[in-house]
Amino acid sequence: MNYIDGFVAAVPTANREAYIQHARDAAVVFKEHGALRMVECWGDDVPEGKLTSFPLAVQCRPDETVIFSWLVWPSREVRDQAMAKVMVDPRLQPDVNPMPFDGKRLIYGGFEVVVDE
Repeated sequence: MNYIDGFVAAVPTANREAYIQHARDAAVVFKEHGALRMVECWGDDVPEGKLTSFPLAVQCRPDETVIFSWLVWPSREVRDQAMAKVMVDPRLQPDVNPMPFDGKRLIYGGFEVVVDE
């Protein structure tokens, strides 16, 4: 089965278009290195919880929007090899393609697919 990398972050709402362009540029690199698909979602109905929620998890501020995204890989092995290359790819270096959000509040993880209906 496929392998998934998932991401949640808070992006300044004013940076929406910059974020979309950043994601499009990154998608090219991820796909060149083996990703099958990249999906980026801009928060539209993301309630703030009292104990847990996406906004709380990323310390979302009033002028920010939560994003949720994922990468689909053919396997964890492909993902592990690709990520090593992606992290040093010159097209994704901060001076070329700066992140339009605070990367310190980015939540990410890799997930084994157990149900795909």
